[in-house]
Amino acid sequence: MEPTMDEILTGYSRARRHLDALLQDAAPKDLGRESTGTRWTNEELLFHMVFGYMVVRALLPLVHVVSRLPRPAGRAFAAVLNAGTGPFDVVNYWGSRAAARVYNRRRMSRKLDRTIAALSLRLEHENPQTLARSMPFPDRWDPFFTPLMKLSDVYAYPTLHFDFHAKQLSLRNPDAPESS
Repeated sequence: MEPTMDEILTGYSRARRHLDALLQDAAPKDLGRESTGTRWTNEELLFHMVFGYMVVRALLPLVHVVSRLPRPAGRAFAAVLNAGTGPFDVVNYWGSRAAARVYNRRRMSRKLDRTIAALSLRLEHENPQTLARSMPFPDRWDPFFTPLMKLSDVYAYPTLHFDFHAKQLSLRNPDAPESS
């Protein structure tokens, strides 16, 4: 089922609150601890979660252009990107590690706020016809990318990405007693 504009905006708002709560509750040693199921620390993974929104902001103009091209051109473009999955994975990993030093625990919340504000404003100016436009995507780059994505799916993507990675955080202090 296609995500609605309200569902997308609600997801953005929830992610903002969730990130703020995670950052407020995490001690520096918790942020430096390894996450679960990734090679990133919790802080690096938190930045990577924010980065998903930043990527969509950069992708939107591309989707608007490629969705107007003949479908074979879009499929060829996606195939070229899929062929570069190995280098993409390396850049994605190291880029998130390096960028987390700039957009660290003190700056990433503001970056997410500004990015979501820009995405929300742009989304509110879309119409049903533009949201229904689609283009082939490099589906090997991310588990939430599908071979063909509508613009509405692209707007919804970063929250799916955020929620997926939030489950990989290991922010609970292991020394704290379990609550009953």
